Amino acid sequence: MKKIIHLSDLHVGYEHCDEALARIIDSILSNYEPGSHVLVVTGDIVDDANTEGSYEQARSQLRRLEDQGFKVLVVPGNHDYGSGGKAKEKFVRLFKRAFFDNENVTYPKLDIDGDIAFIGLDSMADTFGWIERWGADGELGKEQLNGLAEMLASEALMGKKKVVYLHHHPFDVRGPFHMLEDYRKFKKVIEGKVDCLLFGHNHNGNQYPDTWGIPQCFDGSSSTGKSREKGKSATPLRVIELD
Repeated sequence: MKKIIHLSDLHVGYEHCDEALARIIDSILSNYEPGSHVLVVTGDIVDDANTEGSYEQARSQLRRLEDQGFKVLVVPGNHDYGSGGKAKEKFVRLFKRAFFDNENVTYPKLDIDGDIAFIGLDSMADTFGWIERWGADGELGKEQLNGLAEMLASEALMGKKKVVYLHHHPFDVRGPFHMLEDYRKFKKVIEGKVDCLLFGHNHNGNQYPDTWGIPQCFDGSSSTGKSREKGKSATPLRVIELD
C-alpha cells in the first residue's frame, strides 16, 4: 500500500517560503519513490492569491514532482482564495484552473489510488457571504457534507482505506474568525468512517490519534516554516503509512 507524504501551508510568496519549498521538493525527489508515495497538500499553497503569478509560481514547484511521476493532491486554504482574511469568489475558478487544469472540478473530490480512496474537501466552500468572507474561518456547507456522506457510503469505496483531507483544523477550535464553523456537522458525517484525516491551517504540526473514531489524524504544520506563533518549529513533511 502506498505511503502518504503530507505537506501543508506552503505560503509561496512569503519571505523565505519559496526557497524552503524548493529544498523540500529536492529532498522528496532524492529520498522517496513516486511509485510508492502520494503527496497531499492541505491548503494555503500561496500566501496571497491577489499577488499576480502566485499560483503559477507554486504550481511550477509542484509540477517538478508530477513530472517525476508523483501523484500530487491539493485542496485550497483561506490564503488561496485571497490574502487570508478576505475571500474572493473569483479565486475558486482560478485555483481550479491553476492546480487541476479544470475549472469544473467539484468537491468532495475523489481520487482512488490502488487500495486508498483520497477525498479532498474545500473548507472555504461556504465562506462567501457578506460576513463570512471576512476572517480566516472555514465552512464546508450542507451540499458538500451531503456529498461526502453519500461518497463514504458508496459501494465504490468498500474495502478501501479512506483518507479525507481539507485545510481548516476540525479539532482545535479557536473561536470566531479562525475555525471550521461546521465542525460538529463534519464530525457526524465522518466519525468512525475514515482511516486518516489530514488538515493544516493552525501551523501546529500535532497528531491526534484515535480522534472521532479515526485512527490517524494529522495537522501538517507549515511545511515551509511560516509559523503563526513566534518560535514554533515547522514540520517540513510527514510520511504516513496507513497500515
